[in-house]
Amino acid sequence: MYQAMATVTRGWSLFEQQRQDEAIEQMREGLEALQATGTEFVRPHFLGLLAEALGKARQHDEPLGILENALALVSKNGQRYYEAELYRLKGELLLMQSKCGGASADPDRTVVALAEDCFNEAIKIAQQQKAKSWELRAVMSLARLYQNRGKQAKARHLVTQIYDRFTEGFDTVDLREARALLDELS
Repeated sequence: MYQAMATVTRGWSLFEQQRQDEAIEQMREGLEALQATGTEFVRPHFLGLLAEALGKARQHDEPLGILENALALVSKNGQRYYEAELYRLKGELLLMQSKCGGASADPDRTVVALAEDCFNEAIKIAQQQKAKSWELRAVMSLARLYQNRGKQAKARHLVTQIYDRFTEGFDTVDLREARALLDELS
């Protein structure tokens, strides 16, 4: 089990090093090995990482199905620590898929509404779990959606509310990105 987990983690690391094809192959191998053990431990998390990698690699046919599988596992086994992030990723992937699927770079209203619902669900779950970092990520996704829709004031309000609740960690990637978005929205 641990070797399979390490294989997925290595794949994610390779992806962060821009070695997409090798990374996705490693992640798939690790997930297959993990499934062969019969354990569902961390599978939703790792499925989320694979879906995110596939989406960023512009392979938009598969990631949403992978996320649905991950969310079904969360419901089945109750391992909810990554649930908020799965919903956030689903919203992001819906928007990515919509932009790549049509002639327009602007996703249709139905997709925007679905993505917004996913981001709001992610925020709700993160708040229930008191998981500020997951909440920050979901708020950032929702705020970017609002920003792209011309709702800068609403976006800024959302980000300010969560950003002001942090007392440390301002050098982390997520909080630096939040600060940059707040500066953009000023």
